[in-house]
Amino acid sequence: MLKKIMLYAFLVLCYSASAQNPEDVTGVWLNQSGEGKIKVFKVNDLLFGNLVWLKNPNQDNGKPKLDSKNPDVSKTNRKLQGLLILTGFHWDAAHRHWNDGEIYDPKSGKTYKCSLSLKNKDELHIRGYIGISIIGRTETWKRVKEVESDSH
Repeated sequence: MLKKIMLYAFLVLCYSASAQNPEDVTGVWLNQSGEGKIKVFKVNDLLFGNLVWLKNPNQDNGKPKLDSKNPDVSKTNRKLQGLLILTGFHWDAAHRHWNDGEIYDPKSGKTYKCSLSLKNKDELHIRGYIGISIIGRTETWKRVKEVESDSH
């Protein structure tokens, strides 16, 4: 009986040690394609993310890339660099992840429901989906470890 109690206590301690702190997700992340860096930050109890760096920030003519695929014509002249692409995430303590947010894909102009969870301190899983989470796609973003210039 004592062995079972000790094993249970050990498992609880291991889970507690590995459990995520909601703040751990903040910081700068390199997206899966390596084309952009997103700064994830909190405002009050909500999580957001800006596209702070692009591998290729300019068009062939040298002008900044714009949000040209946005279905809202009034937003198609916004610069991609600096664009808010993650919005409105809430911390779900029971499931240890951020959910009920949205992710905007500037390549397609589409917005998807989204959840965020840490695989470990340096890997962020981004689950974008339509309707229910089963119908979607997961990407893994890597934490940017050192401060780098946000421009080219």
